[in-house]
Amino acid sequence: MIIAIDGPAASGKGTLARRLAAHFGLRHLDTGLTYRAVAAALLARGLPLGDEAVAIATARNLDLTRLDRDVLSAHEIGEAASRIAVLPGLRRELVALQKRFAEQPPGAVLDGRDIGTVVCPDATVKLFCTASPEVRARRRTAELQSKGGEAAYDKVLDDLRRRDARDAGRDVAPLKPADDAHLLDTSEMDIETAFKAAVDIVDGVRAD
Repeated sequence: MIIAIDGPAASGKGTLARRLAAHFGLRHLDTGLTYRAVAAALLARGLPLGDEAVAIATARNLDLTRLDRDVLSAHEIGEAASRIAVLPGLRRELVALQKRFAEQPPGAVLDGRDIGTVVCPDATVKLFCTASPEVRARRRTAELQSKGGEAAYDKVLDDLRRRDARDAGRDVAPLKPADDAHLLDTSEMDIETAFKAAVDIVDGVRAD
């Protein structure tokens, strides 16, 4: 069983994906971390973010078992990841890596921005998780502050809107719901409510 969860930043898809993976006994991959890991490596080495050949070479050395969420969640890494995600050759390299992960038994939950449309178009269940930009900015600001970082709501909101526009407007694998995705708007939901709604969707699809 493969569950594909797409959506913009801070929509709750990552937490939801981890909960669903645990609930159904599946492996989990936050595909955004693969882009963040490449971006972090480029930043650490002082390499240009626009050099596709270097980005691809970096991606080929990724170890999916060593993606450190706490380190890679830094705001500047997220911004850099959004910039390199428009490189078509890099996307092809990482999509191939993500596909191989998804196809290993017993299945997996993958979350990102193009899982249902590109990475796993034949996924058992597809969810598109969303929330208003203002709600997502409040969540991301609280998350950053809880980790001891400095975060201003207005700046986070502006950054999210720029990332949304960049992700939705790119030529390769733009952020959009798959035609057969189930929409889950978490703007007015806490994680427990969103999780229950997602489980109900998955169970409903499996029962058909």
